Amino acid sequence: MNTDIHTHTTYSDGSDLGAMVVAAEQADLTALGLTDHCIVTDDDFGRRARYDLVETYEQRRADINRQRKTTDLRLYDAAEVSYAEGTEPRIETFLETADFAYTIGSVHFAGEYDYTSGSQYDAADEPECRAAVKRYYDAVVSLVESGLFDVLGHLDLPERIPALRRHTTRIDYERVASALDGSKVVPEVNAGRALRSLGRVHPDPGMLDVFTEQGIQFVLGSDSHTPDEISQRVAVLRNAASTHDLTLVSTQSLLT
Repeated sequence: MNTDIHTHTTYSDGSDLGAMVVAAEQADLTALGLTDHCIVTDDDFGRRARYDLVETYEQRRADINRQRKTTDLRLYDAAEVSYAEGTEPRIETFLETADFAYTIGSVHFAGEYDYTSGSQYDAADEPECRAAVKRYYDAVVSLVESGLFDVLGHLDLPERIPALRRHTTRIDYERVASALDGSKVVPEVNAGRALRSLGRVHPDPGMLDVFTEQGIQFVLGSDSHTPDEISQRVAVLRNAASTHDLTLVSTQSLLT
């Protein structure tokens, strides 16, 4: 692993950009993707109000350019964009304007469901949890089919929520794999919760065969928000790629 394609800075909910660059150098990376959260349209859960990269991406771009003068790392000016069905034209228009090096598309909410917090599901029964999870995968398939993004981020996000965990089925993974097959979108192996409550990478390593049997390749993203997380999670990703003999896509091939 030479490139971490997924990190966050203070331009969303992460740490100082310069500190993240230093951490990537110390992790023996040769390239770092800076992919702050970018939410193009308002949502019912208030995330648009919390993340303003739509307004600040040019400021961050200038900051990245300054950092390029201080490091031998290749720095990618990229973004993690929240996908919401029905807003594809607005997302496409913004992405054409922003002209990021690449974009990670992620489903963080779909319909009435928020997959970034567990509070909504505290009193939910099993059918309700399963309905929420199925709705998530409907949105993931739509994301892939939209053709708007280069990377599919943390493709089984509901697994982070204890109440929704284990409600994802093999059929869900197969649906995502079928959508990815023949698509330009590359799925990410994501270490965002590998050392926390989930205890594994996304997607579930037990389901990687669903993707590898179809010849689907991956990229590696730590989803780090602090310098310490980069060093810890890069090691996890290197181990996952080696253990499961994953075929990785060159980051250069993602560039738009």
